[in-house]
Amino acid sequence: MALLETHALTARYGDFQALFGVDIAVDSSETVAVIGANGAGKSTLLRSIAGVLANTPEQVHFDGDAIGHLPAPEVMARGIAMVPEGRRLFPSLSVEENLLIGQYGRKADGVWSLESVFDLFPILRERRSSPGTALSGGQQQMVAIGRALMSNPRVLLCDEISLGLAPVVIRDIYAAFPRIRESGASIVIVEQDIGQAVKVADRVYCMMEGRITLEGKPADISREDIHAAYFGVAA
Repeated sequence: MALLETHALTARYGDFQALFGVDIAVDSSETVAVIGANGAGKSTLLRSIAGVLANTPEQVHFDGDAIGHLPAPEVMARGIAMVPEGRRLFPSLSVEENLLIGQYGRKADGVWSLESVFDLFPILRERRSSPGTALSGGQQQMVAIGRALMSNPRVLLCDEISLGLAPVVIRDIYAAFPRIRESGASIVIVEQDIGQAVKVADRVYCMMEGRITLEGKPADISREDIHAAYFGVAA
């Protein structure tokens, strides 16, 4: 049994159906990338797993338990933390205060603390007293990742963490992922940047129009396969 699974997962925003029977699985200490064009349903998938969108209990399983009906605070307390698209730092709080917020709601032993997050992203130690919104976009993304890590999650959900960032900044952020994985956390990365996602993933899912169109290990998937699954047409 996988650590995290969805079973025929559906999701709606009012009358609009965003997901149609999505099945994914994430094993312990595995990195899974979910790729697809804008509007494919990737962020909705993460929001459903994180409890931001309500589902039926059996549509999401974590560590053997049905959790699809649980609200976000209870999902987080069980060990699933999310780095949201757009970072969403608290503008009135310093970098250090934003990081400490990540501890609330889940008290778990693990490697992640203020010091270990500062070791992962040294620039944050230098800027620890600065307002979170005074940082560059890349530094804000580091704070958002660090905040999620402060709960010592078993699964880290990352939603479009490279969006709007310069390539050199994206490289620096992704360079932290091996250490995150070494801590024992599984990682689910939602990305439009196919190349970046495939580099770090053990397995890849491609989505289009709310459905899974491709699954496999990066080494087993050709560029043509990804193109067809991403756009729905042959390369």
